[in-house]
Amino acid sequence: MGAVPLEKAYAALRRGEVARVYYLTGHEHVLIDEFIEAVAGATLDPAARDFNLDVRAASDLDGEALHALVETPPMLAERRVVVLRGIDQWRKNAKVRDVLYRYLDDPSPTTVLALTQTGDDGADARVAAAAVHVTADGLKPQHMLRWLQRRAERGGVVLDPDAAEHLVAAGGGELGHLAVELDKLLAASRDGRIVVADVARLVGVRRGETVHDWVDAVLARDTGRALELLEVVVERSGTTGVQLVMTLGTALVGTRLARALVDAGTPWGQLPQALMQRLRANRPAARLRSWSIEVDAWAAAARRWPADHLDDAIAAAGAADRRLKSTTVMDERGILASMTLAFPRPRAAA
Repeated sequence: MGAVPLEKAYAALRRGEVARVYYLTGHEHVLIDEFIEAVAGATLDPAARDFNLDVRAASDLDGEALHALVETPPMLAERRVVVLRGIDQWRKNAKVRDVLYRYLDDPSPTTVLALTQTGDDGADARVAAAAVHVTADGLKPQHMLRWLQRRAERGGVVLDPDAAEHLVAAGGGELGHLAVELDKLLAASRDGRIVVADVARLVGVRRGETVHDWVDAVLARDTGRALELLEVVVERSGTTGVQLVMTLGTALVGTRLARALVDAGTPWGQLPQALMQRLRANRPAARLRSWSIEVDAWAAAARRWPADHLDDAIAAAGAADRRLKSTTVMDERGILASMTLAFPRPRAAA
């Protein structure tokens, strides 16, 4: 059986279907931790949870310790949950892996084992074949807002849709960072509701001054506004020049696709639909806003940018990316400002 997306794994838990072994892979630690908590909640009686939930780092275990851990019977309960974090820390030929493989051939009916792997190594084929392999590589843009709102609801607070959108825009879409920022908002909430003003005040990012606002200014070919916003976003904690160029580069490539479709004969009125079809077919790995927002932005920008100007802008962004990764002479602000000024000017203005 192939890898299972998180949505299907959660659906199985809601039906009461708890597997004996889960293999959780991906880079989103927050999603993995949430799913493990859901498995524990579906398996353990709260009264006996402390006795029957065991969380260990794989690097701390040898074969003997692993065998004892997974074969220990539950206490005052039908099942126990064992979480083994970071099995990618074991060498490929480590003896402890052989112990795990033997266990997976005949897992204990009273143990629910959750194995996590969050590195860049490929999935272990033997583990994936014997377990329910759940992937947690991220959320689709349209699901991220609902994830934030559900997380806020669990904290007893209502997160307004506008506030959720601004939090995603301000946080850059990285789930771990968003979770930390939301926790701060939940702790500061006094009336059980979080609005846009609360996000702007606590996160320190005002509406209209996010990374995506800077990208939109570039796409609008408003160099003055882009340079003004650059001064704000480049100083923001947790934001790097490389991240900014990657976000802008994605928008420029999306606009180039829109321009190519139009130049190939796609009517302007059908352009958003054509772009959406390309996104659904290719599902890019880059972090995007809601696809409908991105598609509308690219379609609007394609009216302002001829193909050759977009090619030059993409090349300038690529050059800035290389400079950011290699130079120590110029600061990030200088490199990004030089890139912005190097973009072709509209022909009428030129």
